Amino acid sequence: MLNKFLLKITLYSFTSCIAIFVLLLIISFVPAYAQSPINPSERLDSVTVPFSAFNVVSHDATVFNLEHEHATNWLIEIQNKLVYENPNGTAVVRLYDISSAEKFVEIGMGSQPDHKFWVAVNTPADGYFVIKDEPTNGWSPDKVITVQHSSNSGLSVTVGSKTAVDELDVNDLTIKTFSVYGMGSTTDPPATNSGNMTLNFLSGDPAKSPIFYMPMVVLAGTAVLIIVLVKTKKRN
Repeated sequence: MLNKFLLKITLYSFTSCIAIFVLLLIISFVPAYAQSPINPSERLDSVTVPFSAFNVVSHDATVFNLEHEHATNWLIEIQNKLVYENPNGTAVVRLYDISSAEKFVEIGMGSQPDHKFWVAVNTPADGYFVIKDEPTNGWSPDKVITVQHSSNSGLSVTVGSKTAVDELDVNDLTIKTFSVYGMGSTTDPPATNSGNMTLNFLSGDPAKSPIFYMPMVVLAGTAVLIIVLVKTKKRN
């Protein structure tokens, strides 16, 4: 009887030691990951486009070359604070794939009061086609437009919390250049008269982030702890 009692105490002590060891192992990773450098593959560009850049037609579009190349997994935030001069004026952004000027994603924002919004894609093989077209209330100056692309989910576009395009396959897209324009004809009045548009570009490989493997470490540690507890319970 005494031996059985001592065996239970020994097993309990062993289990407790294993549990504490696993928990300490998991906890030790947290500050290590928290103090790790940022993702070395991360790239960030921020461009503020003045209103005057939009007062041109499409074939004279104002072109911007980014400092970094944003490949495969990227996110762009567009904040439109332009003041439109012409009720028929627009603010169009074309995001070009590095492989060809004939491959691009187009984001269009019309003037007040309608706030027309559209998303289009152009490819060398299929030409130009509109993916999303909202004639009214498609966007507003107080809502951030987010354009993102990933290797798993393709292209998505949101306006604030509203989804405009969801996981469209565009066969990969690497951005280094974008252009803007806002006039339909050279005889049109200027599209905008003040304000600006800010575009923030962020890209990187998630697998190169120090915290990418953190969930797997926690899961593995938890699994070990559960297995030890179950086996100990069965012995008892």
